Amino acid sequence: MRRLAPSRKGRVGGGSNKAPKAPHKKDVEMFAVIKTGGKQYKVAANDVLAVEKLEGEAGAAITFAEVLLVGGDAGTTLGAPTVAGATVSAEIVGQTRSKKTISFKKRRRQNSKRKIGHRQHQTVVRITGISAGA
Repeated sequence: MRRLAPSRKGRVGGGSNKAPKAPHKKDVEMFAVIKTGGKQYKVAANDVLAVEKLEGEAGAAITFAEVLLVGGDAGTTLGAPTVAGATVSAEIVGQTRSKKTISFKKRRRQNSKRKIGHRQHQTVVRITGISAGA
């Protein structure tokens, strides 16, 4: 059986066996979970995200009223199913389309195949504020 050499200070992996210090706890930024387009998104102030297509021009203000959860320094409020009075305000950055997805179907030994591409319409929004409500 081979014996390993004792580790020395200053070498990689050696030295003190103290646990690393925990980082200082910072103030928790207010966040919310919203539902739009059949999907749920965790958002915070100044986040930019692409959601399913919403009506509106670039620069228009919109409000998401379907807020499922609100969290921050004061704690977390979970809705059943939504948090009463909570809203998330956002600004439309632009209208785009997603990356192309390819739908390829092949029937083997039939000399039959079909290739179709699809790009989903999306709205890019910037979260401007979160209101926890009453």
